[in-house]
Amino acid sequence: MLEQIATAAYVVAALLFVLALAGLSKHETSRAGISFGIVGMAIALIATVALAINQQIQPIGLALLAGAMIIGAAIGLWRARIVEMTGMPELIALLHSFVGLAAVLVGWNGYLHIEAQPDGADAVTMAAEGMLGIHSAEVVIGVFIGAVTFTGSIVANLKLSAKMKSAPMMLPGKNLINVGTLVVFAALTVWFVIDPQLWLLAVVTVMALLLGWHLVASIGGGDMPVVVSMLNSYSGWAAAAAGFLLGNDLLIITGALVGSSGAYLSYIMCKAMNRSFISVIAGGFGIEAGPADDKDYGEHREITAEGAAELLGGADTVIITPGYGMAVAQAQYGVADLTRKLRERGVDVRFGIHPVAGRLPGHMNVLLAEAKVPYDIVLEMDEINDDFDNTAVVLVIGANDTVNPAASEDPSSPIAGMPVLTVWNADNVIVFKRSMASGYAGVQNPLFFRENTQMLFGDARDRVNDILAAL
Repeated sequence: MLEQIATAAYVVAALLFVLALAGLSKHETSRAGISFGIVGMAIALIATVALAINQQIQPIGLALLAGAMIIGAAIGLWRARIVEMTGMPELIALLHSFVGLAAVLVGWNGYLHIEAQPDGADAVTMAAEGMLGIHSAEVVIGVFIGAVTFTGSIVANLKLSAKMKSAPMMLPGKNLINVGTLVVFAALTVWFVIDPQLWLLAVVTVMALLLGWHLVASIGGGDMPVVVSMLNSYSGWAAAAAGFLLGNDLLIITGALVGSSGAYLSYIMCKAMNRSFISVIAGGFGIEAGPADDKDYGEHREITAEGAAELLGGADTVIITPGYGMAVAQAQYGVADLTRKLRERGVDVRFGIHPVAGRLPGHMNVLLAEAKVPYDIVLEMDEINDDFDNTAVVLVIGANDTVNPAASEDPSSPIAGMPVLTVWNADNVIVFKRSMASGYAGVQNPLFFRENTQMLFGDARDRVNDILAAL
């Protein structure tokens, strides 16, 4: 009876997860989406614990389960309370690594429980039903996906937190290494299904760990937002693989939801960056080909906060294009105040958000929502790009690669072909930056040297507050 109730609870939880994804797809319903997800996970945990008790697991097992839940919940609440929005990308990457590691441990446990004990009751039953080969395939595939996700997510975390250089690692014949590893994995999988040996699983695990490291290390820092989305997809498939091994329908459904939604988001972002989706999956994109840009673009012009306030005060239309620098400076609250003050003066203020602004999909949207900027004036790149021609002033706050004209004008640029916000078409462009350093992708931006561009140096939050004071 309890098993039927648990199955029904899993169905309810799965439906709540679908509603959570639907809610998170829009600003207005995002809070409801999060609530659906929390309730769904609570139901799933309660049902799982109830099943464990019903199956008469040893007291030590229940104690370990309760201890793991309490410790995990405590760490999760602690991290959620202290993490800043600028640290969300690397935190999410780290969480993906946990899912990958869990899949690896589940796979190894499945092997030790079944294949390593061929005379055991479960192994004999599976062999009699012709399911042993399928179980072996689930073990090796789950371990492979989980291991790739584990090390790949760790590298992403290190790059996003600046503990590792953002430049891509360029090993000789890197594409051959990736493809060759996949071919060897396919051969070892067949071998393992025919003759499951411990050393084979160990070789696959080590090989997958190295492949995950190489896949993400080979990707340039400017493309890390897509990498986070891609790893999100990988973690979903790793969870689904674990679900097959454990015979847990909810884990399979949840993993498939996360995997497919992450893959689709990666596809959308690849289109926004003019990247090949296949090359993302293969870890072969985002290479800053060629030497650093040392071209002489001339002299840049500077402006003071008072001068910027004067330009804004006389403007009829203003577009603000934020980037990761706004997040680092925590300038979103000052930007929201500036927006309100300008709108009170009758200025038409809107925001232009590039799909990969920041280091996480939707990073800028979350920051602006946190500062209570109205949703209806926050527009995506495709919605606002044609309006820059008729804009008096554009404020580029901490953005760099996403407003780089070299993407559309210089075929030799490493970011050539990447769709960008065409801010240079406005009458005046004010760029908030700490220095003239290149962006996260390591590419110089000729926008900074254009005649209609002026640089406002310093901390973005301080400069925004100075403009507010001048207004």
